[in-house]
Amino acid sequence: MDAEARWTADSDEMWCRVAPRTRARREQGWKLHLSATAASAAAVLDKALEVLLRDESAFKFARSLEQVSALNSRATPRGSSGKFLTVYPRSDADAARLARDLHRATAGLAGPRILSDQPYAAHSLVHYRYGSFVGRRRLSDDGLLVWFIEDPDGNPVEDKRTGRYSPPSWAVSPFPASVPVSPQPARAAGGTAGGPVVLGGRFAVREAIRHTNKGGVYRGSDVGTGALVVIKEARPHVEADASGRDVRDWLRAEARTLEKLRGTGLAPEPLALFEHGGHLFLAQDEVPGVTLRTWVAEHFRDAGAERYRADALAQVERLVELVTAAHAHGCVLRDFTPGNIMVRPDGELRLIDLELAVLDDTTAPPTRVGTPGFSAPERLADAPVRPTADYYSLGATACFVLAGKVPNLLPEEPAARPPEERLAAWLASCTRPLGLPSGLVELVLGLMKDDPSERWDPTRAREALRSAHLVRPGSRPVRRAARDDEPDDPVKGLVDHLVDSMTPADDRRLWPVSTTAGESDPCTVQQGAAGVLAVLTRYWELTGDARLPGLISTAGRWIADRTDLRSAPRPGLHFGGRGTAWALYEAGRAVEDRRLTDHALALALAPQQVTPHHDITHGTAGSGLGALHLWHRTGDPRFAELAVDAADRLTAAVQRDATAVSWPVPAEAVPEEAVLEGAAFPDSDPTEAGSPEAASPEVGKRYLGFAHGLAGIGCFLLAASDVSRRPEHRELAVAAGEHLLAEAVLVGEAAQWPAQASDVPTAPYWCHGSAGIGTFLVRLWQATGDDRFGDLARRSTRAVMERASRAALTQCHGLAGNGDFLLDMADATGDPVYRAMADDLSRLVLGERAHRHGHVVFPNEYGDVSTGWSDGSAGILAFLVRLRHTGSRHWMVQVPG
Repeated sequence: MDAEARWTADSDEMWCRVAPRTRARREQGWKLHLSATAASAAAVLDKALEVLLRDESAFKFARSLEQVSALNSRATPRGSSGKFLTVYPRSDADAARLARDLHRATAGLAGPRILSDQPYAAHSLVHYRYGSFVGRRRLSDDGLLVWFIEDPDGNPVEDKRTGRYSPPSWAVSPFPASVPVSPQPARAAGGTAGGPVVLGGRFAVREAIRHTNKGGVYRGSDVGTGALVVIKEARPHVEADASGRDVRDWLRAEARTLEKLRGTGLAPEPLALFEHGGHLFLAQDEVPGVTLRTWVAEHFRDAGAERYRADALAQVERLVELVTAAHAHGCVLRDFTPGNIMVRPDGELRLIDLELAVLDDTTAPPTRVGTPGFSAPERLADAPVRPTADYYSLGATACFVLAGKVPNLLPEEPAARPPEERLAAWLASCTRPLGLPSGLVELVLGLMKDDPSERWDPTRAREALRSAHLVRPGSRPVRRAARDDEPDDPVKGLVDHLVDSMTPADDRRLWPVSTTAGESDPCTVQQGAAGVLAVLTRYWELTGDARLPGLISTAGRWIADRTDLRSAPRPGLHFGGRGTAWALYEAGRAVEDRRLTDHALALALAPQQVTPHHDITHGTAGSGLGALHLWHRTGDPRFAELAVDAADRLTAAVQRDATAVSWPVPAEAVPEEAVLEGAAFPDSDPTEAGSPEAASPEVGKRYLGFAHGLAGIGCFLLAASDVSRRPEHRELAVAAGEHLLAEAVLVGEAAQWPAQASDVPTAPYWCHGSAGIGTFLVRLWQATGDDRFGDLARRSTRAVMERASRAALTQCHGLAGNGDFLLDMADATGDPVYRAMADDLSRLVLGERAHRHGHVVFPNEYGDVSTGWSDGSAGILAFLVRLRHTGSRHWMVQVPG
């Protein structure tokens, strides 16, 4: 039988897949991975095919050199990096045989170490791990879809792809014992087996700062002098190009730059460049302090908005001087960002992570490597090295210091509006909340001009700073948001995007979503079709858009077909069945589709999975809130009983102490295999910060926010008490409010809260912070008349507005959720100032919109485009529609009047 008859092949954008016609693939087992670089990939594939085409095991490989480079990028997750070719052996014996033959065939070729796997032998391209062969996924305890395998008893176990080799305890390896990849790092003199790791015979490692695919960054000390040091690691073949250059060359370049700047006070002093276990390391003096990125977040949080604004102006002056000094010493930085600048305790700035810097006496190749938002556009397109690219980065970093972020301006299609025009529009929307004077706006725009030849240089920036004076926030006139009858109506463009991106023929997803932070059930509110359906249903009811009734029925039936009433639905509102039922019921009622309403009610009444979670998103409070809504909509007493039962279970589960009530995260709510990844040294992880046996850090946490904690639970109990008439339910809601009063952190006029009791304040979002807690407190004020709750709700609006320019755009962690809280305040108090604040937020949201072929899209907090409720277009649309047309807030109980 010839090869064409024996094999089938198909491909997608990433992989070419090859499988024998005569064999069925196993569902799980020991699989093989081969690594390669862009320079070696063709040879590795050629040698591997000589082995694989004689066998009958399925395999796949990256379909292009661009994909090989992507797999080896320094930004690639450590759990998936380097996997150029994957083999699915027919048996364990075949796995051992193929590993041996592939190792021999590819010996001497280049490829990075695959961190999730065990290498077959020292310096081998062949690696192995136990895992899934087919795409089997299930919902985790957190409501996210995860890959899984089965243990010998048939129980599902998550198939985790992390940056360390960790096979299941019951999986017996068929491979011979591997030769160690490199000698274990030496221990400090006199140290025990658990003592500090010593690299290069000189530097004792204290802790890991971070791990990325290119290698770790560690804090330590010089064992000879005791001086504190930072040690950077570069793994072989990561970010390798066709010439063989990789991240080790970038680290050598950084060492040359530090040597050039030695004694200037601009950067750390270099100590040693050395190899250890085949990896390259650079040791340098530790600069005390925090990165500028951290300083911006923490100083704003601790100092308050007024003091921060003055200190930020001084910090921008220091940034201008820093770039000026670097250029004076012949150094073009190429990656000047808030993460690459240290703020010392005395306020002085230092440059760090200078691996992309170029000296004027060296020739550096162009590179697309950079930091989106901070690197000049021409820098990310292989332009030659020019100081003007640093001017752009200086402007972006100044913008970050002044406004708390750089807007994520997604590419437009077609590109009708120049980026600098879009940046100017966003900065204009910041001027009222921030009080930015025109001089500072002009400074940022001047430095960040699209044309490098027109950018301001540091001298001109310095002159602009001398004449800049801050103005009081909120002193500029309010401009109304775009209306339906305007030619560029962003709401219509956003609806058009949701209408045209629906794919009912797709069995997996009805609307496209971002999976950067994980993927949830495709039917739920949080990230699934129910969230989008609910918003489009509301839009249809308000506008009568003729396209929507048919679309709503189609979407509802897609969801109904995928919510099996024979299986117990998950608890919770945003991740659970009651949220899906809520959306389906409203959709069916709006378009008079009895099938949808009947299915919704059956789904909502179905016995749910037992849950240890108490919260709104995943747990009892969310299930109860969904039941309350349907009780008010239908009058069916069974929903009232479900709501009261949820309130009773929360009452039974509450923990009380002398000053507070709480519902801490129970141990059974945490995934079983929670692992803390520790420090990774040359391919072997000899210093672990934690272990699989360590207790999860989530256990016992007492969250305060709306999504996962006290505020959401209290809000449900308050609403449930109107139905149950049980004083204990209302008393618990009030006790929750009292605890939130005690945990409030007042900074100026703003009220902030930590994510959990006694921690530092967090960002003022719906999920954990002021917007979600204020959502509960304003309702508690309305119910009790206690002005203490009303006062803190008002102060919560200050926290929301002070952070407005810093926020993402979405419901869960951003301006849409914050804006909905402001509209709640406007409805509760009748004070038009809160609607004006919401209008300010809407202009910040619209400042980051992008036009794509007649649609309007927005970035989520990861820079992706998503349609979901929590992190995408649906949640943003809900806020903009409510601002325009008024009305109730989604996913909150509205008692019929």
